[in-house]
Amino acid sequence: QVQLVESGGGLVQPGGSLRLSCTASGFTFSFYAMSWYRQAPGKERELVAVIGSTGSNTNYLNSVKGRFTISRDNAKNMVYLQMNNLKPEDTAVYYCKANRDPKNYWGQGTQVTVSS
Repeated sequence: QVQLVESGGGLVQPGGSLRLSCTASGFTFSFYAMSWYRQAPGKERELVAVIGSTGSNTNYLNSVKGRFTISRDNAKNMVYLQMNNLKPEDTAVYYCKANRDPKNYWGQGTQVTVSS
């Protein structure tokens, strides 16, 4: 069955870094665009970063540009989100998503908390 499993979340101080990973299985990973979303308490889920199936195209939420980097390894069926210079407003549950219209698959999420 399809599985997306996120890892790498945790508590970090402002200005710190985290690297999120998402391991995919149960579908042809290299055919799918991959995204990271986040949802903070009381807020709607928002798209943070997206990467095309080959890794050649990326796009980012304006507020994370220059701080976050999305990447993928199609040989390992993994997608990553490197997050640098983290801010308290980055606190949220982070989800990875696989998309190849009309199919969408979601992971269960990993908590990122930025606090001193």
